[in-house]
Formats: sequence, C-alpha cells, structure tokens
Amino acid sequence: MEAIGRPQRKPRLPVVLSPHEVAAVLTLLEGTHRVLAQLLYGTGMRIAEALQLRVKDVEFDRRVIVVRSDKGGKERVVMLPATLAPGLREQLQRARVLWEADARAGHGGVQMPDALERKYPRAGASWAWFWVFPQSEHSVCPRTGVERRHHLFDQTFQRAFKRAVHAAGIELLATPHTLRHSFATHLLQSGTDI
Repeated sequence: MEAIGRPQRKPRLPVVLSPHEVAAVLTLLEGTHRVLAQLLYGTGMRIAEALQLRVKDVEFDRRVIVVRSDKGGKERVVMLPATLAPGLREQLQRARVLWEADARAGHGGVQMPDALERKYPRAGASWAWFWVFPQSEHSVCPRTGVERRHHLFDQTFQRAFKRAVHAAGIELLATPHTLRHSFATHLLQSGTDI
C-alpha cells in the first residue's frame, strides 16, 4: 500500500473576474450585499472574516480593519479603502438600528468569542461587540439555546452573489471567494508588490 502512495489532487487555477466583470456584479447587488461584496473585493478578506466583523474592528480614522480569527487563528490588519468608507458607515447605521431595538427589547446581545462571555458577561450587549453585518432576525443558538442576533449567514450572501453573477451574464463559476482572488490579481496587474 505504501508503494502506491496517497492520492493527490491536482492544483486548480482560481477563478478571477476582470475589473469590468467585478463592476458588473457589484452594480447588480443591493444594500448590505453590495457593501459586503465591495468589502471582500476592496480588502481581499475571506467571506467568514467579513461576516464576523465587529463594530470595534472597523477603524475609520486609521483607515484599517482588524481581522480577528482568520483562517490560521491569527489576527491581521487590512487597509480600508477610502471609497468603501461611506457604504460601510451606512451599513453601521443599519446595524445600529437593530442593536438599539435589541437593547430596548432586552435581548441577550451577540455571541462572544472563546471565554470572553464568561470573563465579560455584559460585553456582548455593547455596541462595540455588535456585528457589522447582522442577521435581520434572531435565531436560537443550537449549543446554548439562547435566542440572540447572529451575523449574516454566508449562504444568504452566496445566493445573492450567484444571482448577480448570472444576471451579469458571466459564465465563470464565480463565488464570493472569487472576489479575493480578483483583488490579489488586480493588485499584481497594477504593479503593486503584495
């Protein structure tokens, strides 16, 4: 058996959209989905990283976003393009409306990472820890049974993105992760050293 070896997958080239195709898809998305897609393309973040953003992680004055618990469990800082700031501010205003409604209704806030919920029991109800992209409805956590507001589900955005790609007439198998590959490719094509 050892002489046969393990099966190995052949590396596949990632799907990359042209700048024109990215613009076409972005114009077909609306509201929160458009802001999220612009954030993925403008910063190169992964979808899970963007969905798990907290209000405190967006620093408009320094023009940076702190990405916590990325793929390797590390933290990193990405630049916040100036063109994204107005849309992100509007998204935070929409999120603030939901946070204020939750506070008035006495809901339990949002889930805190790791052991922070035990260490700071009231922090989950604070504005700083609220999601940048909250779900419109509450859901019950299957582990704890607590009803609270979760961040936007990735499948909700993936379906909206797929519809926009189809409506734009793009035949490539593009997913939200394609925006990350497009971001890096377009930076390299413009001469930026990444």
